[in-house]
Amino acid sequence: MRKGLVTVLLVFATLSYMSAATIKKEAQQLVPTGKGYAVPGTANNVQRGTVNQGNGINWHGGSVMPNTPNIYLIWYGNWKNGPKPSDSTTTVNLVNSFVTGISGSGYEMINSTYGDNTNNVTGNVALAGSVMLPTYPLGKALSDGQINQIVGKVIKLGKLPSDTNGIYFVLTTSDVNETSGFCTVYCGWHTHGTIGGKDIKYSFIGNPDRCPSGCEAQTSSPNNDSGADGMVSIIAHEMEEAISDPDLNAWWSNSSGGENADLCAWKFGTLLGGSVGNKGYNETWGGFNWLVQMNWENARGGGCDNFLGGPFHNN
Repeated sequence: MRKGLVTVLLVFATLSYMSAATIKKEAQQLVPTGKGYAVPGTANNVQRGTVNQGNGINWHGGSVMPNTPNIYLIWYGNWKNGPKPSDSTTTVNLVNSFVTGISGSGYEMINSTYGDNTNNVTGNVALAGSVMLPTYPLGKALSDGQINQIVGKVIKLGKLPSDTNGIYFVLTTSDVNETSGFCTVYCGWHTHGTIGGKDIKYSFIGNPDRCPSGCEAQTSSPNNDSGADGMVSIIAHEMEEAISDPDLNAWWSNSSGGENADLCAWKFGTLLGGSVGNKGYNETWGGFNWLVQMNWENARGGGCDNFLGGPFHNN
């Protein structure tokens, strides 16, 4: 995801069982690529069945993440004394508070409007583990494949469990580049891959202080930590998409190829305080204020929302 661009996240997976749905193959639909744009591709277009549709976003037959997905944070770089003030334990603690507090919030419950023919998204998540890696074990320029390698190594060494209902976030300090397009094409992405014989979902999140004009809505932020406040908005965006479309065969818009959070990228709706650009915030939990990109509600005709059942916004 890059500021001002629609973000779509790369994921692939298995079809869920669809006893109540009729699948129709459609050629040359727009489908997510994972790097900030959609491309023509072949997808399943699933009739309504038991799944709520007709709200500006389409279900393509794939599974959502059920129950309470586990969130794992993998900290890469120098998070004790990095090159910028936000490369610090303060940022680590703020991100931990954000992820802990988001579960069951009005914001996260927007995702509960998504489901498949077996499960609905619950709107609950759990911060299940966090690991700080040795400083720059793979250097300061990481490829997509190396992000996969980092997740695999952490699991193989037993630092974090192998969890098919988890999302592993690799978070990097501001001096680390993701070479496939961080700051130019996206600010973060999510995908999945076979790691240790299991389908593992994971995400890249860079410190947006590397490119404030591209990946931060405001440098004067509610918690006086522009890197942390920028990261949490991107984390929320990727989390919503990873849960509702973990394998790139579940939920996205046929017209744009965008997943649910893509449809509301860099839109913030009603603020509770400040202004966008000057300590603006639209969510409060964990004892902190946050400015978080809205998510698309799959109900009431569809729209960008701050919290489930709230007013829709275009801003």
